[in-house]
Amino acid sequence: MSSIILNHVNCTAAVMIGVGICTAIELQIRTAHYGRYSGSDGSSKDATTIAFPQINARLAWMLQECPSFFGALMFSGFGSLAPTNRVLLSLFLLHYANRSFVYPLQIRPGHGVPVDIVAAAFGFCLLNGWLQGRAAAQTRYPDGWLRSPRCVVGVVLFFVGLGINMHSDAVLRRLRAPGETGYKIPQEGMFKYVSGANYFGEMVEWMGFAIASWSIPSLAFFVFVCSNIGPRAVQHHRWYKNKFGVEYPPDRKAVIPFIL
Repeated sequence: MSSIILNHVNCTAAVMIGVGICTAIELQIRTAHYGRYSGSDGSSKDATTIAFPQINARLAWMLQECPSFFGALMFSGFGSLAPTNRVLLSLFLLHYANRSFVYPLQIRPGHGVPVDIVAAAFGFCLLNGWLQGRAAAQTRYPDGWLRSPRCVVGVVLFFVGLGINMHSDAVLRRLRAPGETGYKIPQEGMFKYVSGANYFGEMVEWMGFAIASWSIPSLAFFVFVCSNIGPRAVQHHRWYKNKFGVEYPPDRKAVIPFIL
């Protein structure tokens, strides 16, 4: 039975990789209609996009992210996991505890998030919570895995990425004083090197998680993250350059320092 479940898990991971690649291609054609790419009322600036009802941004983040946290806990049988598996899954849970319950309370109310975006994110996070939870329950690691160079490097990368991600979010929150509107150029931390510093941090996080976990589902999630937020970072970079022109640092890259 366990081999059947593992086969389903790996097949689902393969589908996730395919969907991620398709998402990357789609995002070369159109821009997701939320945040700076929505109108002043939260509607899409793209006239060809259907205007869906908006959900308060804080509530939207909680709703769309928490299925990953609760799903991974429930579908893994967290309390009965082997110690190594519990430690590795805790990395995933740490990120989503922050994204589900801490980050939404820190962001400032602004544009709402279209309900279709929230629904899609909710569905993906629920699927990914199941995927990573079942992978944690089914994967067997050799003795001493947590001390192996591969795992140590992965865990270090995860926490480096988490630190970059959280610091970059804080930089963006501090850009505007209370009551201020409009956009400014972020200058601190990894923003000195890339326009999408928060996205770069998250990509490093999940690369570290994939290396430490060394499973097809963790690799699939890393591929999906890069396919989704990588193009988003490139769009942000283009937006910044168009908006600020010669004021924008000419040597700054989009998402990967010194490369892209």
